This record gives sequence, structure tokens and C-alpha cells, in this order.
Amino acid sequence: MKAEFLSKIMAEVDAFPSIPGSALRLLELVDQADAPIQDIEDVLRLDPGLTANVLKLTNSAFLGLPSKVGSVKRAVMLLGLKKLRQLIMASCLNAVMDKDIPGYELSAGELWRHSIAVSVAAEGLVRELDIASGEDIFTAALLHDVGKLVLGQFIDNDYGALRAAAGNTVSFEMAEKEVLGTDHAEIGARILEQWSLPAELVHAVRWHHNPELAADILPSTDIVHVANMLCLMLGIGVGREGLQYQPSPVVTRRLGLKPFQLETLASQTIQTMGELADIFVMAESA
Repeated sequence: MKAEFLSKIMAEVDAFPSIPGSALRLLELVDQADAPIQDIEDVLRLDPGLTANVLKLTNSAFLGLPSKVGSVKRAVMLLGLKKLRQLIMASCLNAVMDKDIPGYELSAGELWRHSIAVSVAAEGLVRELDIASGEDIFTAALLHDVGKLVLGQFIDNDYGALRAAAGNTVSFEMAEKEVLGTDHAEIGARILEQWSLPAELVHAVRWHHNPELAADILPSTDIVHVANMLCLMLGIGVGREGLQYQPSPVVTRRLGLKPFQLETLASQTIQTMGELADIFVMAESA
């Protein structure tokens, strides 16, 4: 039975949408420190929705600029390559995440809202702990639950079996593994591998629920784990999984994270994520 499930699930992974060509070209450009701004602007103009989001973020209260910006070139210069990279990934993912996922009881936009919140919390953790983290921590956090987009339909069809497997003592992702032969973290990692994204991102997505079990210890994976647990504890995007989550004590000790820092991070996340979720909503194409 598991083999049959896995075969169908992998077929869905193979059919999962890829990152648009214009976005891939932009990601290549922003990864080049010496990429001409004109080249970035030329590619941006091919994607009206992404262009609109660049201008929205530049003119938002989040950046707090004293005057409005109407030029794409000036917006790119003011945002900087790191924020532009984040915006590109966020805009790409919004197009596939903004829908109902009945298997997890997530209404349209809820997985997106959770993903943005985890990204905000992850960046907040990096600042709070003064950890040297790769540029991709926002992206890793944004993508951590992408596997739910594939597994949602299978869970919806077999929820009774999953609930029986979970009972009151086994986590929802362990029940996924028991019934389906895989879980949303493994499937998410497969999708990222299919997109040829960096190994560090794949690792963070694969182990975001239980980084203490991973063979390699990566700070980015620990950070995504804590950020995800924090947002679930805040009730952001819990769905069927409920509120039973807590950060791994192994991971919090490894990071040197104190309870008061989690409280500070929770407050900052709630304050910031609503505005960012609105900014990253995909603009209508002209």
C-alpha cells in the first residue's frame, strides 16, 4: 500500500510547477555581486506582477523611505540584492501557495501566511542570536512546508488512517510517514532538489521538524525549526496539526536560545508579518 502511495506522490512531485524562467534569470543576476542594475531592470520588466511587488515593498512603511519611488531601477538600488532575492522567491511561491489545502485544513492563503511568518521569525532569530547565516535563510523558511502542497490531497483522502496512526501520542508528520510512506518534509526536499536549489536549503526543509535527527548539524536548519515551531505555537497556520508543537530542547540548547528571546521574537513576528504578507501578495499582471 505504501509503495502505491509513494508512486502516486512522486508522480505529483514530478509534475509540480517549476520556478518561472524570468525569476530564475533574476536569481542568477542577483547572485552576481557585479551584475549591472540595467540587466536586472530589463528582466524585471518582463514580469509586471513582480515589478509591482518590487515597487510595493520599496514604498512600504517596512522600509520607511521619506519619499515615494516610481523607478524600477531606483527601487532595485534601494532594496539591495538580498531583499530583491527574497522578493523574487516570495512572489514565485505565492502563485502556488495561495490555495486551499484540505488535507491539512488550511484555507486559501493560510499556508502562505504561515510561510511568511516563519521567514520573518527566522530572520529575527539570526539577528537576535547574532548568528552568521547564509543569505538563503529567508528562502529556506519560506519553502519549509512546500511539500504540503503535494501531500494535501493524499492526506485528505486518507485522513481517517492518519488520525488513527497519530492517536494522541504520535506527531502528525510521523503519522504521514506511517500511512503514506513519506512526509511533507521529505517531499518538500524532493521539490527543492528538482528545482536545483542549494543543498543547505534542501537540508533545512528536509529536517525542519526534527533537526536533531539529521546527520549534519546546520545552524540554518535549527533556525528554521525554531521559527516554524514558534509560529505554530502562535497559532499561525496550524490546521489539522493542532497546537502540540514545541521547539526541540536539543536545538534550543545548541543555539543558546533563552525563553525571553523567544518571547521577544514572538512579539516582533506578529508585528511584522502582517505587513509583509500584504506586500508579497502577487500583483495582477497588466
